[in-house]
Amino acid sequence: MLTIPIIGCASILLMIVIYFEKERNPQYIVPAKALLSCLFVFTVIVQAHPVPIYYHSILSGLVLCLAGDIMLAVPHERMFLFGLIAFLAGHVLYIVGFYSIARVGPGLWAGLLIVSCISGGVYLRLKPYLGAMKMPVLAYIAVISVMVIASIAVMGNFRLTEAGRVMIFSGAFCFYFSDMFVARDRFFKKEYMNRVIGLPLYYGGQFLLAFSVGVVAG
Repeated sequence: MLTIPIIGCASILLMIVIYFEKERNPQYIVPAKALLSCLFVFTVIVQAHPVPIYYHSILSGLVLCLAGDIMLAVPHERMFLFGLIAFLAGHVLYIVGFYSIARVGPGLWAGLLIVSCISGGVYLRLKPYLGAMKMPVLAYIAVISVMVIASIAVMGNFRLTEAGRVMIFSGAFCFYFSDMFVARDRFFKKEYMNRVIGLPLYYGGQFLLAFSVGVVAG
């Protein structure tokens, strides 16, 4: 079983990334993040994939997120925009994967309302600080909100395993909340605590989605 070694390696690499983030030194942050992000791509590849369309969608999304991680680690304004685009495309692929196995359930509409209210509030809070990034950030918030809503729809498909549904739901929400700390750090208040909280949420979410591929169907 590779699960325990993967989790162990990921935990060590995450601590290294968080340590280097304190110094904000790209010379160390970029390779450390790249290695950790390569690990979640490796994780999904070595899983069984009983639902091929879900597997290929998540794999492709994780590869795009790997590219986005490297771009965001480079301290350059244009690289931030490219990273945002890479993550947006990754979310679109997650949406494809989630909806391929989703079912409309009674909790979907409540989830739609709650996520819409949270996302709208976040955008309104950030809007005065966004400048020329208003439209890219709005598009990104809209897409990641749809991704989270899709994960709620997955919870309604009781033909899937409970473990798989919970991993997808939890992974999507971890990613969603981690991005709030990215936005806070980038546009509102830059501080180390944003990364201390946001990075474990982000990588936890990605590894949950990677592992979900192998357990989503019994």
